[in-house]
Amino acid sequence: MPLMEPYRIKVVEPIPVTTPAQRAQALARAGYNLFGLRADEVTIDLLTDSGTGALSAAQQAAAATGDESYAGARSFHRFREVVEDLTSYEHIYPVHQGRAAERILFATLLEPGQITLSNMHFDTTRANSELIGCEARDLPCPEAADLDSHEPFKGNIDLTALEAALTGPDAGRVGLVIMTITNNGGGGQPVSMANLEAASELCRRHGVPFFLDAARFAENAWLVTQREPGYENTDPRDVAKAAFRLADGCLASLKKDGIAHIGGLLAMRDGDLARRCEVMLTATEGFRTYGGLAGRDLAMLAQGLEEVTDPHYLRSREAAAAHLAELVNAAGVDTVQPPGLHAVYLNAGRLLPHVPPERFPGHALACALYLEGGIRTVELGTLMLGKEGAEGEPATLAPFELVRLALPRRTYTQSHLEYVAEVVGMVAKQAPLVPGYRVVESPPILRHFNARLEPVAE
Repeated sequence: MPLMEPYRIKVVEPIPVTTPAQRAQALARAGYNLFGLRADEVTIDLLTDSGTGALSAAQQAAAATGDESYAGARSFHRFREVVEDLTSYEHIYPVHQGRAAERILFATLLEPGQITLSNMHFDTTRANSELIGCEARDLPCPEAADLDSHEPFKGNIDLTALEAALTGPDAGRVGLVIMTITNNGGGGQPVSMANLEAASELCRRHGVPFFLDAARFAENAWLVTQREPGYENTDPRDVAKAAFRLADGCLASLKKDGIAHIGGLLAMRDGDLARRCEVMLTATEGFRTYGGLAGRDLAMLAQGLEEVTDPHYLRSREAAAAHLAELVNAAGVDTVQPPGLHAVYLNAGRLLPHVPPERFPGHALACALYLEGGIRTVELGTLMLGKEGAEGEPATLAPFELVRLALPRRTYTQSHLEYVAEVVGMVAKQAPLVPGYRVVESPPILRHFNARLEPVAE
């Protein structure tokens, strides 16, 4: 079938349409940080796919029957049934979002001075590791270094590097291996089942806990069915179940593949670790059967976790991302290949060679897209992933300078994506005029959320 959204629209809301002057004024007021913009100043919001999707009619109906009892609500037990069937984990805790699960697990399991290993930590995962005095170390596979190649599983962990870390001089410091599926920081690339199996076996052999950061577990499972030999005719839900069974537990922001506006998950097999996590959960999030969520949220999450592995829905996500990438490429802008599902990643470093990494080419391109067409995106480059030096200049650069066009679930149509591609093309035509930026005010961690910047004419 041709590209087609597998749903029809039942409720709509107006999209803000602004003038170039209004956008320039808004961006200056926000300190040239797109996170600081008001939502009603944004025409197409591709900042994130987290909590920004549209609810289904079945989710809305589930919300109406949500049980708001403090303890033991029906909504929790429905949520637990769905999660247990999906993951096979015995100990299941809802939390308000994924970073809460990171904080609880890391603070309970790890000690200062230990190392967390990953195919790639995302921003809050790294921050929660470092906040308790650990070192977050990324081990991306070698194929990830080539943004243009069509290698199918560039989200994999480097198994040789993983084994070296588990057997080398720092082996005693490794406290956790966490695999991000899909690999968001690495361009939304999937992880193969073969890679998960091998990493799981290495961790078991060396007695190191193996967890999944499973925010986009269904999208990873779909790409496995499309790209990995032996899984061609497998239901994506069965692939997801097999992936969870390889791990000791998982944490997840369910604002992604739970297709809900709020919610997260911490789940595991180890009863002793679970009991220790539950103490911190109760002290900081809420009782174990609600974890900071309303009963209606739990009901919508349970329904969303069932809907998310529908092959028609996942196929449409893949087609939308591929269509947008094709249009952007035709406009002369390179993207990370092959496209995934949740986002298209623009190669800002290549488009803006006149902007050095210390002047944040990814951020520069993101600002230009907003100024040109009201599109809000996010940089994945030296502003987000680099390390700041004593004088505010980058001490460590990111491996790539990217801009992520995140695709909210069931929210924008094909014509919206075509508009985005047109704006990208217009910016590309005037790329030499795009200025770099310098940081003028910055928090000590996660600076991309709250830093204030200014354009630099060099």
